[in-house]
Amino acid sequence: MKCKICGITSYEDAMMAIEAGADALGFVFYEKSPRYISPKDAKNIIKRLPPFVEKVGLFVNVDAQIINSYIQESGCTLAQLHFEAPEELYKQLFVPFIKVIRAKSKEDILKYNDEYRLVDAYCEAYGGAGKRINIEWFDGIDNSKIILAGGLDSSNVASLKEYGFYGVDVSSGVEKSHGIKDSQKVKDFITNAN
Repeated sequence: MKCKICGITSYEDAMMAIEAGADALGFVFYEKSPRYISPKDAKNIIKRLPPFVEKVGLFVNVDAQIINSYIQESGCTLAQLHFEAPEELYKQLFVPFIKVIRAKSKEDILKYNDEYRLVDAYCEAYGGAGKRINIEWFDGIDNSKIILAGGLDSSNVASLKEYGFYGVDVSSGVEKSHGIKDSQKVKDFITNAN
C-alpha cells in the first residue's frame, strides 16, 4: 500500500518520512488545525525535498482561488479536499486534486467510486482526530482506488493489506505531539503497511 504521512511541519520530519519510505507528505492548510502550516513555510520545506515524492496540500471549506494559489505558492503537487464542494469548484481548479469522503455510513464509501479518493471516519473536527472507520464496510468491495485514513497506526495497518486499498494516510498515529512526528512510529508504520 502507498503511504502518506500527513501533518508535516518541519523539513526534518519530511526527510525522515521520505527516508522511511513515504510515498507522499501532507501539508495542512487549515488554520484551525494544530498541524497548520502556511504555504510559505511549506514551500521552504518542499523546495529542499528530493524528487518523486507527492506533496499534498490539505484544504477545508475554501474556494478554488485559494486552493489554486496555495498549491502554486507552496510547490505542492496535489490538493486534498476535506469538504463537500459544489461541482463548479472542481471545474475551477487548475491543480490536480483528490476528494475526501468523511464516511458516516457504508453507502458513503461508494461515492466517487470511479476515481481515486480518500476515505476518512466522519467526525465534527477535520482531520487528525484518530477516529477509526468501520473496516467491515470495505468487505467485498473494490478498494483499489481508496486511500484509507482515520485511526491508523503501526499496530493496525498490517491488518488492512487483505482489503486491497491503494494506500493509507496517517497523521496522529505517528506523532509525539501535534505536528511533531516520531521517527520510530513512522518507520514501523511504513514497514507494516508494505
